[in-house]
Amino acid sequence: MKRCPECRRDYYDDSLLYCLDDGIELLEGPVLFGEPKTKVFSGRNLTEEPATQIFDPTIRPGGNSSVHTASKRNSIVAGILGLVLVAALGLGSYWLYGPGSTRQIGSIAVMPFVNENGNPDVEYLSDGMTETLIRNLSQLPNLNVKARSSVFRYKGKDTDAKTIGNELGVQAVLNGRVVQRGDQLLLSLELIEAQTENVIWTDQYDRKSSDLVSLQNEIASDVSGKLRLKLSGADQQKLTKNYTVDPEAYRLYLQGRYFWNKRTFSEVAKGIPYFKQAVERDPNFALGYVGLADSDEDRDRPLKKEYIRRALEIDDQLAEAHASLGYQYMLDYDWAASERELKRAMELDPKYPQSYSWNGARLMMIGRYDDALANIQRALDFDPTSNGFNFYKAICLGVAGRRDEAVQQFKRIIEMDPKFPWAHNHLSRVYRMNGEFAAAADEQATAIELDGRPELARGIRESFARGGWKAVQDYLRVENPSLASTILSQDEPNRWLERLAKRADEGNFWLFLIKTDPIFDPLRGDARFQELVKKFDPPQ
Repeated sequence: MKRCPECRRDYYDDSLLYCLDDGIELLEGPVLFGEPKTKVFSGRNLTEEPATQIFDPTIRPGGNSSVHTASKRNSIVAGILGLVLVAALGLGSYWLYGPGSTRQIGSIAVMPFVNENGNPDVEYLSDGMTETLIRNLSQLPNLNVKARSSVFRYKGKDTDAKTIGNELGVQAVLNGRVVQRGDQLLLSLELIEAQTENVIWTDQYDRKSSDLVSLQNEIASDVSGKLRLKLSGADQQKLTKNYTVDPEAYRLYLQGRYFWNKRTFSEVAKGIPYFKQAVERDPNFALGYVGLADSDEDRDRPLKKEYIRRALEIDDQLAEAHASLGYQYMLDYDWAASERELKRAMELDPKYPQSYSWNGARLMMIGRYDDALANIQRALDFDPTSNGFNFYKAICLGVAGRRDEAVQQFKRIIEMDPKFPWAHNHLSRVYRMNGEFAAAADEQATAIELDGRPELARGIRESFARGGWKAVQDYLRVENPSLASTILSQDEPNRWLERLAKRADEGNFWLFLIKTDPIFDPLRGDARFQELVKKFDPPQ
């Protein structure tokens, strides 16, 4: 039970957070002893009524008729109240969520909007509008919004709202359909109560493409209103914050994110030109610069830092920009600066899971594995089906020496998304450490194949069939030297030390693996190697 500390009204609906009369935040717990209960009937207080007498052997026909009458009256009232309660329970969520409802909805899954045209060239629009709405609603402190990766698992599947509600643990599901006809956009929305599958609200928006930015804000406001959320002025500003007023820049940004979300090198590369065009159209589009910084973020790092600094000049309250800067400092092995920026991102947006994931990676790199796993788990609490967060967890388990758990974690990722190349690539590494070379070669080939290089993948399989793991390494040294780092020839330590030093100068994320990977054991006695390892010592 909850009570309003201002008007003393009691609530028995645990989903409510604020008083429906005066907006004051509700307090948990029962009514204090001696306090009057909330009035149910006008002019009467339940605590003022005499005790209900169902049976009293001292009362006989012809006895105290006033007491007997009161007893009958109370019995009738109790019966009526019981019938009302049963009826209310039977009617279910129509009264809770239907027209005139005042019940808050505390959790929602915004499902991928359906591209009604079926034209793959505009798929970015339906996906992008979904992602933007998820992002906007996630800014609200009292609403649990399921992350993109959680809901996009259902894309293209005919799954009912009740199943989604049970699987994702949400009270409501929002479905949408997008139709584009020339310069016109038609969006149909339907908000459904998950357990009963009753429709809470439907609406249609018929707008021009040039109204795309204002349309997103209008939708976010309308949906939050139908969820019965009590918003402060600051919450309302977060909900409808514009990062650009140029609809074409926004459209280009959505196209860039559409490719970025596929997370393979070849697809991310397709998104970069769209981000560039977006900031060219609107040089003050902070999120566009973050998109550029996060695209292939380990390469051309001085330029990536410039993108982030530009974003922060425009909006120093942008959590995504601080998190990205924290990641770049991590690649500089500047652990203090990295921690500062990542924590700032968490303060600005406590629901942005990437901050926790990257902080977990930072802690993993300096060997604080338990703390790392705790931060990565925090990210997974927000987004349990994220490939990237689950991937970091698998890597951390592996470097912490928990290889069997790492293998199982990689397999879970592959089960969720068989086409995620990084999981196959690093599962290959763990198999190699365990001496399971046939499995290592197969996973390596699968990773390369999924990344769009089928010829190289076929060469790996043929090399292993011909001469085992050694033949695979010989093949890669010629065809792709960057992948040949899975074996270290005993006769070339100087060349390997030079290569590792170069990676350190570039700020290579994966260099921290030299601490634990047995492949580098032949170099551990070299002072130059030990200097590289010291880069990953925890700060004092």
